[in-house]
Amino acid sequence: MPIEYKDTKEFSASQLQRLFLSVNWESGNYPEKLVKAMRNSTHVISAWDQDRLVGLVRALDDGQTVAFLHYLLVDPEYQGMHIADQMMKQILSFFDELLYIKVISSDPSTKSFYTRYGFFEYVNYSAMVRKQF
Repeated sequence: MPIEYKDTKEFSASQLQRLFLSVNWESGNYPEKLVKAMRNSTHVISAWDQDRLVGLVRALDDGQTVAFLHYLLVDPEYQGMHIADQMMKQILSFFDELLYIKVISSDPSTKSFYTRYGFFEYVNYSAMVRKQF
């Protein structure tokens, strides 16, 4: 069966936990927080193999000037199937009228993926993070 893409913010804690832990992301240890985070996101595009969540990208934006892409992930068993490309195209379609779309890549090996979509690095700009838990 082909991969199905959905524009939804409704996920179970177990679906999110399985996907996030499949790529070894620490946030997978907080599935209830992830459920609430998805509901509070501006847009979420997900990829499904029948009832299995296999990919996700979410965005937060102000509706006028800037959107931040966060959590672009694909289950390792499904990587190489262009799922991230399809999700990226869909999420970017929401932001045609914004001045900026920003992504903070936490893995240097993913930078080439983002450059294919027109993203570039500012020389004097890097993300800072404050971890709460």
